[in-house]
Amino acid sequence: MKRILLGSLFAIASVNAFAEAPGGPSCGWGNMLFKGQRGLASHLVASTTNGTSGNATFGMTSGTNGCRTDGALTYSGKPMLVLGSIMDELSEDMAKGDGEALTTYAVVLGVQPEDRAHFAAVTHEHFAEIFSSADVTAEDVHSATLAVLKKDARLAKYAEQA
Repeated sequence: MKRILLGSLFAIASVNAFAEAPGGPSCGWGNMLFKGQRGLASHLVASTTNGTSGNATFGMTSGTNGCRTDGALTYSGKPMLVLGSIMDELSEDMAKGDGEALTTYAVVLGVQPEDRAHFAAVTHEHFAEIFSSADVTAEDVHSATLAVLKKDARLAKYAEQA
């Protein structure tokens, strides 16, 4: 169980790290070679070119190859990868108000360590709103969690960044 939770956490962390092209949107030889092209194939080949030759990493280190590191990495997706894999454990933990799955979910949402106990208490208190039915989906749970967080003065900042 712990391995699955940790693996899921690491998977989402690695997805977050590469959400925006590291080094900027025009970093590396792959981006230079496929400049202006669109579509999955072009992006995959450009990314593979950058990754296998190491030129993007070199460019970020040296400030060459169109690379820069002054921009902030962003992620506009939802943490469904982790949430979908721990729904049963999360519902049990949230119903209890404590547990590894609940902590993992808090980490994925960006809840800082000092606010995690409060997060656990608030989600426990609003369990029926978050898990509103037996067939609730990961997306439903995520949306309901954010709605609950927005109503709490201390946790609202995490709903904004999620």
